[in-house]
Amino acid sequence: MKARRKARCFALQVLYEIDCSGHALVETFEYRRAAAALSKPQAMFALRLVEGAWGQRAWLDQVIHRHAPEWPLSQMAYVDRNVLRIAIWEFALSGETPLKVAINEAVELAKRFGSDSSSRFVNGVLGALAAKENDVRQMLEAKVKKEARAT
Repeated sequence: MKARRKARCFALQVLYEIDCSGHALVETFEYRRAAAALSKPQAMFALRLVEGAWGQRAWLDQVIHRHAPEWPLSQMAYVDRNVLRIAIWEFALSGETPLKVAINEAVELAKRFGSDSSSRFVNGVLGALAAKENDVRQMLEAKVKKEARAT
């Protein structure tokens, strides 16, 4: 398995646990890391994913809701919701992962950890986002400006 994919798998597992159990992010990450065979760069990338996706989940959830309104977040599977959060964070907020790569990786995570229909659902939502990538970026810019005015 490629290094970044392994880190994404680990990040998804951590996000899944903190999302459904309410466990603390840092403690969950460190506990799970002790059992995972991650290199230091993999662990650092996974931590960025977890902190980014979890820390920005309110904004990410707005984006998901806007592009998948027929699926309320409260009814969405934990795996699907967190796969989407990771992918959107990677391409829209972090900017270090190209959109197509983020979509491909999200679909692979959904295939591995989700239900039989997860990969189609994730691909559909991210495909809708890809068609409106400028809208997502504008939402991000508005969010950043709003936060800057608040500080």
